[in-house]
Amino acid sequence: MEPVIVIGAGLAGSEAAWQLAERNIPVRLLEMKPHKRTPAHQADTFGELVCSNSLRSDQLENAVGLLKEELRRSGSLIMACADAHRVPAGGALAVDRYGFSQAVTERIRNHPNITVEEAEVSELPPEGDVLVASGPLTSGPLAEAIAKRFEGHEALHFFDAAAPLVSFESIDMETAWFASRYDKGTPDYINCPMDRAQYEAFWTELCGAKEAVLHGFEDQSVFEGCMPVEVMARRGHDTLCYGPLKPVGLRDPRTGKEPYAVVQLRKDNAEGSIYNIVGFQTHLTFPEQRRVFGMIPGLQNAEFLRYGVMHRNTYLDSPRLLNRYYQVKDEPRLVFAGQMTGVEGYVESAASGFVAAVELARRRLGLPPVDFPRETALGALACYISDGTVKDFQPMNVNFGIMPPLERKVKGGKRLRNAALAERALEALGKLEF
Repeated sequence: MEPVIVIGAGLAGSEAAWQLAERNIPVRLLEMKPHKRTPAHQADTFGELVCSNSLRSDQLENAVGLLKEELRRSGSLIMACADAHRVPAGGALAVDRYGFSQAVTERIRNHPNITVEEAEVSELPPEGDVLVASGPLTSGPLAEAIAKRFEGHEALHFFDAAAPLVSFESIDMETAWFASRYDKGTPDYINCPMDRAQYEAFWTELCGAKEAVLHGFEDQSVFEGCMPVEVMARRGHDTLCYGPLKPVGLRDPRTGKEPYAVVQLRKDNAEGSIYNIVGFQTHLTFPEQRRVFGMIPGLQNAEFLRYGVMHRNTYLDSPRLLNRYYQVKDEPRLVFAGQMTGVEGYVESAASGFVAAVELARRRLGLPPVDFPRETALGALACYISDGTVKDFQPMNVNFGIMPPLERKVKGGKRLRNAALAERALEALGKLEF
């Protein structure tokens, strides 16, 4: 049997390669690291995350939590590795991202049906089944080849960003304290309080701070779902206080009062030696990050292990190009997965790789396709990216709004309604055979 060519070993590509291989479909997995990296890459391993909390909420009342549970029940490689390397983070699924990525790499490389080839792909293979999961930072030559294939359909792009990382030992814990909002779950976050004067000084400097020079992989567009903290600050004096610096539910144990603003930090590795500044995606220059973020109480002597970076994401006009199986409508042998399809987020990328691989494998084996229903998170995403009625297509995180509403009313508010939607989704998933 001719192998399926999978391009890219991020979360989507790794999940897709695994699902194909588990169904006895041979796979050639092409990955350009370590020979070439994008501006967002640091390691040579597969399934690389930029943040320990990149997988987000693990609660079923949250749509991404439901999506993760659907993947777990479906035999997802990404979820198995994430669960094996999780670190405490309240209601979120945070992972030791180094251990997680290493686990994904080892399982992929050790699978007898997967052959890994370290090489940059510059053209779309002209024959055979191909699954492209090259990510939002697809290298120039391959991006040009994809654009040529879809000539007449303009590719779009937007910014994505990563927040800075600091060492735990450099945080002033005489000023900061451990707590989760409303004391829910375990005290997993470090909280740095600001009074009004400290906030106003910080806000003023942040709004006027120098941004990094734009490079060829960037432009002036800003994606609302991953807005730079300095852009958010410029939208209004108290915008940050209703966003990443929201103090609600956090009381300083030294004063017993709620601060004017609070900067939170979240553990980024299992050892707790690295912390991420939550919500501080930024495009400031490195010296400016050190100067301005050093004004945050508790971070005055912070050791920055990684500064915030920004980069371009590229995605297809999927509703016009792809069907619900992530296949190119006029060339089904060619399949796309990951953020290039317009699913936004790591979990969503893995989910697209899962669905795309399941359908590709079934086609190879002469089996009918599985139509994951819109009542499931897996199906809702697939239907969203292939909905030809969408005019202004934008990347989308999974959410309950893209699923059909319940046929009955649920009393008790949004949380109970979402719980009912999740219950319906898992019941529908359980009826499928794939």
